[in-house]
Amino acid sequence: MTTTSTETLERIREIVTGNDVVLFMKGTKMMPQCGFSSRVAGVLNYMGVDFKDVNVLADEEIRQGIKDFSDWPTIPQLYVKGEFIGGCDIVTEMTLSGELDTLFEEKGIAFDKEAADRIREANA
Repeated sequence: MTTTSTETLERIREIVTGNDVVLFMKGTKMMPQCGFSSRVAGVLNYMGVDFKDVNVLADEEIRQGIKDFSDWPTIPQLYVKGEFIGGCDIVTEMTLSGELDTLFEEKGIAFDKEAADRIREANA
């Protein structure tokens, strides 16, 4: 097992704490390169959430480092106001249950409530 350097973990911490919403993903928000990353980025984009995308494919240290940082084995990983929220399954579940709306409201993150409602209607 590789150990992530302190510098890499510090870089990740700065990204996570320096942005309200961060998605560590494969690819970018405009060009996702895996289905799970695409789904989470798609939800955030559709809901009009302003988020920072970090392409783990562009940086091997970040790719491994984020897994060590969160102690979560998979990508994508969503962070809101410095807090690890989860991966694709958790974000999908939270979107459909309305928990993601509540989280964004509590954390003061702007999003399109009607778009969130449309996602739920389409998946009802």
